[in-house]
Order: sequence, then C-alpha cells, then structure tokens
Amino acid sequence: MSEAVLSQAPASAEPKTLVEGAYQRLRRDIIEGVHPPGEKLRVEHLKDQYDVGAGTLREALLLLVTDALVVAQGQRGFRVAPISIEDFEDITRTRILLETEALRQSIALGGEDWEASVVAAFHRLSRAEQKLSDHDSEAADEWEKRNRNFHDALIAASPSRWIRHFQNILYQQSERYRRISLFRQPVARDVHAEHQALFDSTLARDAERATAILTEHILRTLDSVRHMPTDFLDGTSRR
Repeated sequence: MSEAVLSQAPASAEPKTLVEGAYQRLRRDIIEGVHPPGEKLRVEHLKDQYDVGAGTLREALLLLVTDALVVAQGQRGFRVAPISIEDFEDITRTRILLETEALRQSIALGGEDWEASVVAAFHRLSRAEQKLSDHDSEAADEWEKRNRNFHDALIAASPSRWIRHFQNILYQQSERYRRISLFRQPVARDVHAEHQALFDSTLARDAERATAILTEHILRTLDSVRHMPTDFLDGTSRR
C-alpha cells in the first residue's frame, strides 16, 4: 500500500499490515493527546509500547509525517507536530474555501443517489450525537467517524477529485483541534442543530444558504478553540 493511499484511508479501517496497524494506533493517540504536541517520539521506547519492530514503527512515523501530524528532525528522530491558533486559522480558512465550493457543486450536480447518501449519513450522525453528552471516549470516536462521513457525503457529487483530496487533508488536520473544542472543554453549542440546518438547506438545493451555514459551522469550531487557555494549545514545552 502506497503512502498516499494509506494516509487517505479511514483510521477506523481494519489494518492489513503491521505498518498500517501501527500507523492507525499512533495517529489516534496523537489526535487524542496521548502524545501531546511537541513530544519527542523515541522509536526505541514506542516499538515496545506498540508491539512492533523498529523498522515498522519508523515506516508508520513517516506516514504520519505525510499527514503533517509528525515532524521529522533529520538525525534527531521525530516529534509530534505542534499546534497553534495561527495554524488552525489557516486550516479553517482554506477548508472553507474548498468545502463550500465542493458543496455548491454537489448541490448543482448531485442526483438521487447522492441525496440518499446524504440522508443516510445524517441519520447515522444524528444517532451518534444523542450519545455525545455521555462524555464517553467510544461515543466520541463514533461521532467523529460519522461526522466525517456526513461531511464527505455532502461534497461527494463534486466532480473535482482534487478539491475532495485536499479537503480530506484539511479535515484530518482539523481533527485534533475539533477534539479539543468538543470533548475536552466544550462550550455551549448545539452541534446537532447546526448539522440539521446544513442538512435541510442542502436537500432543499439552496446553495447560498447551505454554504453560508457550512461556513458558520466550521468557524464556530475555530471560535471555540480561540477560547481555550493558551497553554492548552502550546504543547511544545511539555516534553
């Protein structure tokens, strides 16, 4: 499996190789903060923690470099990529540009099969959102997966594979920040109502309203992160 293909595979997919398994576990632990931003990732320690060989772990770390979740430091090894409000602002602005255009194209071009996939994805997401208040890690994982599926379904009818490719990268990059916003120090926010409004306007084929709601939906996560304590985003001094 190539690096490009693996880095686009859903983190919840069943691993087919030792490298893929180590990649998925490390990626999840980085996103969830088990390995905080800036932490040095020592191969000699992590190979035992993840029960793989040093070569396998290095390959997994290199895949995480392509995901921009890990930084390679030449002969000094690897570190978890830092996070910052400036980085998330950049991610957010670029994601809005791409995702709203892809949604506009999908609304214009999507047929009944696209509509059906959006309906199904929204239904599954709504069921997951009913469990979010339990503050359960498994419920959070399930919500994250279904949230991604819903956003993917919304733009699936876009004919531009490049827009969808780069939107996918940006969505993955925003996941660490989204976890902080929704699950570590949540603010008063009705995420389900936001998704309901986005769903309704999309099925009504109201591109102007749907893209405006999507923009506001993405910006609210940025606003939530802006209200986090500054040391929560600064993990470079922890390790």
